Amino acid sequence: MKNEQYSPVEKCAPLWGNPIFAGVQGRRTGATLRVALLVGTMSSEEALWSYRRSWLRKASGLLCMLLLGSLPASRAQRGIQPQSLKIEGDITLGGLFPVHSRGPVGVACGDIKREKGIHRLEAMLYALDQINSDPDLLPNITLGARILDTCSRDTYALEQSLTFVQALIQKDTSDVRCSNGEPPIIPKPERVVGVIGASGSSVSIMVANVLRLFSIPQISYASTAPELSDNSRYEFFSRVVPPDSYQAQAMVDIVKAMGWNYVSTLASEGNYGESGVDAFLQISREAGGLCIAQSIKIPREPRPGEFEKIIKRLMETSNARGVIIFANEDDIKRVLQAAKKANLTGHFLFVGSDSWGAKNSPIQDQEEVAEGAVTILPKRASIDGFDEYFTSRSLENNRRNIWFAEFWEDDFKCKLTRPGIKYEADRRKCTGEERISRDSQYEQEGKVQFVIDAVYAMAHALHSMHLDLCPGSMGVCDKMDPVEGRMLLQYIRSVNFNGSAGTGVMFNENGDAPGRYDIFQYQLSNVSNPGYKDIGQWTNHLRLNPEEMQWSGGHRNIPDSVCSFPCESGERKKMVKGVPCCWHCELCDGYQYLLDEFSCDMCPYDMRPLKNRTGCRPTPIIKLEWSSPWAIIPVFLAILGILATTGVIATFVRFNDTPIVRASGRELSYVLLTGIFLIYLITFLMIAEPSIGVCAIRRLLLGLGMCISYAAMLTKTNRIYRIFEQGKKSVTPPKFISPTSQLIITFILISVQVLGVFIWFGVMPPHTIIDYEEQKPPNPELARGVLKCDMSDLSLILCLSYSIVLMITCTVYAIKSRGVPETFNEAKPIGFTMYTTCIIWLAFVPIFFGTAQSTEKMFIQTTTLTVSMSLSATVSLGMLYVPKVYVIIFHPEQNVQKRKRSFKAVVQAATVSTHLSQKSNDKQNGESKIEPDRSQ
Repeated sequence: MKNEQYSPVEKCAPLWGNPIFAGVQGRRTGATLRVALLVGTMSSEEALWSYRRSWLRKASGLLCMLLLGSLPASRAQRGIQPQSLKIEGDITLGGLFPVHSRGPVGVACGDIKREKGIHRLEAMLYALDQINSDPDLLPNITLGARILDTCSRDTYALEQSLTFVQALIQKDTSDVRCSNGEPPIIPKPERVVGVIGASGSSVSIMVANVLRLFSIPQISYASTAPELSDNSRYEFFSRVVPPDSYQAQAMVDIVKAMGWNYVSTLASEGNYGESGVDAFLQISREAGGLCIAQSIKIPREPRPGEFEKIIKRLMETSNARGVIIFANEDDIKRVLQAAKKANLTGHFLFVGSDSWGAKNSPIQDQEEVAEGAVTILPKRASIDGFDEYFTSRSLENNRRNIWFAEFWEDDFKCKLTRPGIKYEADRRKCTGEERISRDSQYEQEGKVQFVIDAVYAMAHALHSMHLDLCPGSMGVCDKMDPVEGRMLLQYIRSVNFNGSAGTGVMFNENGDAPGRYDIFQYQLSNVSNPGYKDIGQWTNHLRLNPEEMQWSGGHRNIPDSVCSFPCESGERKKMVKGVPCCWHCELCDGYQYLLDEFSCDMCPYDMRPLKNRTGCRPTPIIKLEWSSPWAIIPVFLAILGILATTGVIATFVRFNDTPIVRASGRELSYVLLTGIFLIYLITFLMIAEPSIGVCAIRRLLLGLGMCISYAAMLTKTNRIYRIFEQGKKSVTPPKFISPTSQLIITFILISVQVLGVFIWFGVMPPHTIIDYEEQKPPNPELARGVLKCDMSDLSLILCLSYSIVLMITCTVYAIKSRGVPETFNEAKPIGFTMYTTCIIWLAFVPIFFGTAQSTEKMFIQTTTLTVSMSLSATVSLGMLYVPKVYVIIFHPEQNVQKRKRSFKAVVQAATVSTHLSQKSNDKQNGESKIEPDRSQ
């Protein structure tokens, strides 16, 4: 009815303050709309809903126009193409499809979308045809539809969706009169009981907010944002596709299965991209072991060069080769283009969400960059019946689809005569004889199955509702006129049937479908048919076939996408602060082993680390072996010394009663030779494998041999000194110069050493030890435990200290007796012996203690000690007894008895000889043939 008083906007102007708009009666029998409540309801969480609230305010104005039926008129005035498809039926379903793409700034709609738009829309029409022809599903009830174009824009879709609630709004026309003064007659719009759609998550969220107010159930075929699972905010929303939270879980499982722990994320700005990435981030945090290098958002309206900047940002963390991408097709394509432009083909390893799926359009002309991309898609199947239906569509038999002519022009690149539409000059005219699939490329769009399942889910819910409310009734009964939205929602949530692909269709308490995904990989190299290859599935858990995977260049090995590569054996991880997947590797050095992946610990003192430093192993135990060069030399000297000593002793025994043997002091000589023999013998004990017995004998004999030798020599030199000192004073011999007395004195001196050793036995019983510190060089592979007796360097010196005291004392007496002619005594040979011995032991001290820090300490000190003792014994043997043996064996004529002189005569002769030696320094003293009788 024409109104002569008001323009469409002016008609609504007086209504802003009208009480009729003060509230919404959310009942299907008729609701009164109040703008304030409409806005207020949507702003219960103002911080989150401020953006949507502004559009709902705009929606209130649109609703106002809808009350008066003025909105269609305004569209006509703007010259906008029709946006609504009407199919008559007993029960009307709403439909929301992105028939057109988003238009440029200032234009609502862009180009037609053949697959996502027309394919999906025709899928709904196909499903309605199948249901209406099925005698078992909703018999005698025809489903109709009101299908709208969302133009891929959430705000525009909100305006369109208000069409669905017109029938639920009680229109107050009290202020509107026709020119004759009568109230206007406004046609009653059809009642929409449920809505199929929308496609994009942001569109579904916007529409769901309005439909919820009027209790209109909604089933989406493509919206996967996790936010829509919130039943408290979107209680009338359901979907036949799984939410992105399942998809995100599947993608996390894929990333982990490929051994990646460092990835970046890319998201298109909007609910789908941002919610998908948020779900991925949350699940990855909960699962652990996965770090996000970069989380980048692609703006809705990217500026020139935006994608090049994104690629540069991704390359800031170049080790994160894996890129998780939740983006629309256009953004995916432009990311691939930017990567190709940056010459990074093969670097990035994309894991794409269902928006990428198995589509060719995002990767067209970018196949090399996309090679190896792993994508995920809700498990689907191609519906053969739809292929047959759609390929048979033509301009003649599909006039109900008001957008089909536009699709026809785009699909066949031809033009139809349509008023107000301009075409390229060279575009051919459509003949109408073209056929889909024959004259154009055709591939069923991936969400066709879900559109059909969504329509069937609504139909099954209505069927169950009809059976319960209208038993035995043909057609719609009064109880279903109108259909109660909240009750219908309960029936929708209860459906359970096999869908168009043979898989079960059902909903959980949040209206979500089960998570079932196919996993694809785009393969280009070494395959006969390049394209997407099915490499696994995900249904609550991942089933992946790594052997089916192939990467850039045809490589089979899964590339790395890690912040830090695994540490080598024996290296610990030093974590980078704030990035749990990044670390530096530090070697457990020295005697450390890898306690756990983050720390090293020292091996026990008796162990050394394994070569790979994953644990410890016992340190090898060594001792001085007989075959060692450190042992061969001392043993050789000791054997020679023992043979020589034995030869001397045998000679003395054989010629025991000869003058030379008797004159040398037989008793003390045998004692001294026994000490020399023991000195040589100790070499074998020092090299023998340590045991309690060996250690005990080593303690006893180490100092005893030297003590015996030096005690005997001290007794001899002391006797000579006392004899000649006494002779200077009187002719009376000194006491205790008889052989018996000399033996007693010697044994008393020896007993002090023996007593000290036995006291040592009592205080610290002999035992063996393994010294792990002695041979512990920086390289643990060279570490050895040294088996030895419990004799420290200090105890060794203390053991020899008494013998050293005897040696020094003997040297002092030898010096005091140096004036006595050698013809009369052994003082000078003993003196020379002592001088040489002192030199040997003075050399021994720095060598012995100077090697205390050497890793060869035990070998060097043992060799030094035994060689020094053997040399000192050899000096004593050589200077004191070899000349006598030489005379006894080779000059027996000299081994005869000389005439005996009295003690007084001997002393006088010695005194005269001493005076003569002082007068002539270059003349040898000893020409006198007078020899004192040493047998006294």
